[in-house]
Amino acid sequence: MSTTSLRSPITTHVLDTARGCPAADVPVRLERQVGDGFEVIGRGVTNRDGRVADLLPPGTLAAGVYRITFETGAYYESCATPGFYPYAQIVFVVRDVSQHYHVPLLLSPYGYSTYRGS
Repeated sequence: MSTTSLRSPITTHVLDTARGCPAADVPVRLERQVGDGFEVIGRGVTNRDGRVADLLPPGTLAAGVYRITFETGAYYESCATPGFYPYAQIVFVVRDVSQHYHVPLLLSPYGYSTYRGS
């Protein structure tokens, strides 16, 4: 059995680019599109390294549209920093369930960006 099959098929990482460090304690929610809405299928909180590595149990990934919501307002409130976005959402498509999907968020109080990581 490969190590890929032993980890969550979807992971994330949040970096606070304004402070130059990982964003710890960011609440994260993973959802999968069902019809016209989304169903929550995983939750987590970023660790000291800004990572959530267990959003979805191994072997449970299905093709479809997914959404990750980061509670950025709660993060900035905990840092006593005013922020513009109360949350950030990333919507992406899973076509090949044999792959790993790493979805990082680069965050600052007045902007964010993302990319498909490895």
